[in-house]
Amino acid sequence: MRDLPLISDPNLLAGIEHAEDAGVYKLSADLALVQTVDFFTPIVDDPYTFGQIAVTNALNDVYAMGGKPLTAMNIVCFPIKTMDISVLREVLRGGLDKMREAGVLLVGGHSVEDNEIKYGLSVTGLIHPDKILFNRGAKAGDSLILTKPLGTGIVSTALKGGQINPQLLEKAISSMTQLNKKAAELIISESNIHACTDITGFGFLGHACEMIENSDVGMRINSAAVPIFAGVQELVETGFVPGGLYRNKNFRIHQIEVAATCRAWILDVLFDPQTAGGLLFSLPGKQAQGLVEKMRTAGIVDTAIVGEVVADHPGKFFIY
Repeated sequence: MRDLPLISDPNLLAGIEHAEDAGVYKLSADLALVQTVDFFTPIVDDPYTFGQIAVTNALNDVYAMGGKPLTAMNIVCFPIKTMDISVLREVLRGGLDKMREAGVLLVGGHSVEDNEIKYGLSVTGLIHPDKILFNRGAKAGDSLILTKPLGTGIVSTALKGGQINPQLLEKAISSMTQLNKKAAELIISESNIHACTDITGFGFLGHACEMIENSDVGMRINSAAVPIFAGVQELVETGFVPGGLYRNKNFRIHQIEVAATCRAWILDVLFDPQTAGGLLFSLPGKQAQGLVEKMRTAGIVDTAIVGEVVADHPGKFFIY
């Protein structure tokens, strides 16, 4: 869309210019709308679980901005002539249960006939205009915190290949159906969050790159500290790697310097496209450990400090 003439408006606080997780439109001095949309094809076999994951994934973009999701509309593509309608009912039931958990009202939606099932949401939320969490603004001296393990794209690829460990799949599904609501509430309670995003299709490094693009800071990532699902290493080394991982890697690798201490399979996982991933955010280093402990106490047990924001090598990553 870069060649299309966009419509400007002083009340548009977050649009498509900076790859933010959602759009934000100011209604008044103390109220703004947060809007996002996301839908995709099934990444698990069970329709009910797919519905839960799709809704979690869509709602998480509002949480990543610091907003509160309020209403949603279903987006459905379904092969009505070749698939039993009971499958769609289970997808929608899973999605509705997750919306209920989030306190979100389903107000409608739209469906079309398609050769392949797809499901997701258009979501509207609320936020104070002065409390938006942008994906840019990280400062030198900040610590980087990640709230969920990586590897869901690799797990989904292994599932499609019929080579997934049931325990690993269960852990990945548990993560993909966990709302970022609680994590976002804890983040919002801190007054010094400088940048925040959620990790989805561009992978950990792709979304982290967006946080420092065209800025005067860089990042150092401790590869050993990044939470990764147990069992993912074997899948990567066996070759269960999604095509999106290679696309992410090819697009961003020029911004990255990798030390010999970072194992090759971990570097691949850092580019793995995630579904309903965790939040990645930066805050002053002295506050980081305390917030990590709060999150773990609240049940977000995989939360970890994974790196730091630095003044040297602006716009670049050093992974060790």
